Parts: sequence; C-alpha cells; structure tokens
Amino acid sequence: MTLFIDGCMRENSRTRELAQAVLAHLGGETETLVLAENGPAGLTPETLAQRDKLLAEGALDAPLFARAHQFAAADTIVLAAPYWDLLFPAAVRAYFEAITVSGITFRYDDHGVPRSLCRARRLVYVTTAGGPIIGNYGFQYVEAMARGFFGIETVQCLAAEGLDIIGADVAAILAEAKSKIAQL
Repeated sequence: MTLFIDGCMRENSRTRELAQAVLAHLGGETETLVLAENGPAGLTPETLAQRDKLLAEGALDAPLFARAHQFAAADTIVLAAPYWDLLFPAAVRAYFEAITVSGITFRYDDHGVPRSLCRARRLVYVTTAGGPIIGNYGFQYVEAMARGFFGIETVQCLAAEGLDIIGADVAAILAEAKSKIAQL
C-alpha cells in the first residue's frame, strides 16, 4: 500500500498534480491523507502531556497515535509538499511531529540509536516552487527523518521550479518534471 501524504494547501495545487502523476506511475492501492483537512495539529503543552502519559502507560493503540501506525504500515510513501519559505507548509512539520513515536515508527537500541519500525523502503518527496528552489531544506529535513528515524532506504525528490516566473511555460515545466518520474 502506498501512503499519499498531501501537504498541499491550495485547491488547484501544481504540487498535487505532479504527485498524482507519481501515484499513477506507481499504481496499486493508495491511502490518502490530506493534511489541510485531517492533519494533526502541532503539539501543545496539553497534548504533549497526554502523549507522554500514553507512552508511559504503553498505550500505543491510542487514537493519538493513529497517524504513526498508518505511516509505519505503508510500503511506499509519497509526500507532496510545496516549497514555501525555503521549507514546506507548517502542517507537514506537525505531521512529522505526530508520527515520530518511539515504539511505533522507530525504537531506540541499547546504545540510544534510533532503529526503524517502518515497513516502507521508499519515500518520494514531490515539490513545486514559483521561483528557484534555493537549498531544498524541506527535502533535506524529510530525507534526514526518513533515513535517520524511519529507516527508509530510498528517498527521492521530484521537483518543478520557476512556475511563477513571468513568461514561464508552466505546462512545459510540469511536463519535464513528469518525464522524470520513470527514472525514480
């Protein structure tokens, strides 16, 4: 099963369009999570206390951890996140905060090193930008989390940039990005 994490905030998102082309190429069953509609909120003092209490009790099946279980069970992950302010929308960061749960998506070994509990071996990060992508920090963050905590071996980025530059041929830029999907 492929988990599609839709971190797009606009209805007619070009990032989502590009991600849909990736999903069509991958085929198979897809489960979709639209962060703008169903994404977790960031941690607050209250939710952090609740999370700590549940973890201390070993209540890993609590609803608070549903997204972490969903992520851990996926075979492949496609994350669509537009390039915003050198990173991605805040909802994507809140999502990673919610799924990084020791005992579900990773565990610490006897030396304090995180070890994966996730099934996925591949994550495709899809992004688009109105201008040039300067230091793809969003992808770098996702790649560090995917490899470092979740043990995902193959982490790839598909990007289309310069979409809002005056005179840009948006259709051609997106077509060029889509032509690279088979190489992923």
